[in-house]
Amino acid sequence: MITLALSKGRIYDDSMPLLRAAGVEVLEDPETSRRLILPTSRPDLRVVLVRASDVPTYVQHGGADLGVAGLDVLLEHGKHDGAADGGGGGLYRPLDLKIARCRMSVAVREDFDYAAAVKQGSRLRVATKYTHTARQHFAAKGVHVDLIKLYGSMELAPLTGLADAIVDLVSTGSTLKANHLVEVERIMDISSRLVVNPAALKLKREPLRALIDAFEAAVGAAA
Repeated sequence: MITLALSKGRIYDDSMPLLRAAGVEVLEDPETSRRLILPTSRPDLRVVLVRASDVPTYVQHGGADLGVAGLDVLLEHGKHDGAADGGGGGLYRPLDLKIARCRMSVAVREDFDYAAAVKQGSRLRVATKYTHTARQHFAAKGVHVDLIKLYGSMELAPLTGLADAIVDLVSTGSTLKANHLVEVERIMDISSRLVVNPAALKLKREPLRALIDAFEAAVGAAA
């Protein structure tokens, strides 16, 4: 049995066309089913639904053979567990699936002079759940920051005075605009990666390799 870890939401939705192109149909709708393990049209393949931030952990520790996770999640996971593209640290990342695309950016209130604050060497308070990525970004710029870890409603932090800036994922920018925030710096582009457990790849080499190749072909066809 091969176990594929996915998270509900955009990654799940964007993964479905790739699975179909690989000849796989998930047989239950995660929005209506109460089950967390879903059967597929392949009797040797099942899908487990986990929190997005937990996908790398499930794959690394063998709860799943492979999974789909955003680069943002993998970078934070890599900080704590040593994961790296191409292998090492318990995760093998063979493929950029080019789905669930967005960007990681710095945003501030419309009335906050970010450029002046950075130029003057001010110490910024930055709210984010991506503390590793944010720390690296500001360190590379020589900007001193106090990081405040939040898990949601990031836009509130500058509005309530909790932070001067936020580091968060941005797709259309409409949420920032609605809350009178502006994107002042683009840190990196984000997309979802296929991650594989190296031990599983050795034990189940043929079926996993075939599935990876099918994903790669589907990504190439969609490009």
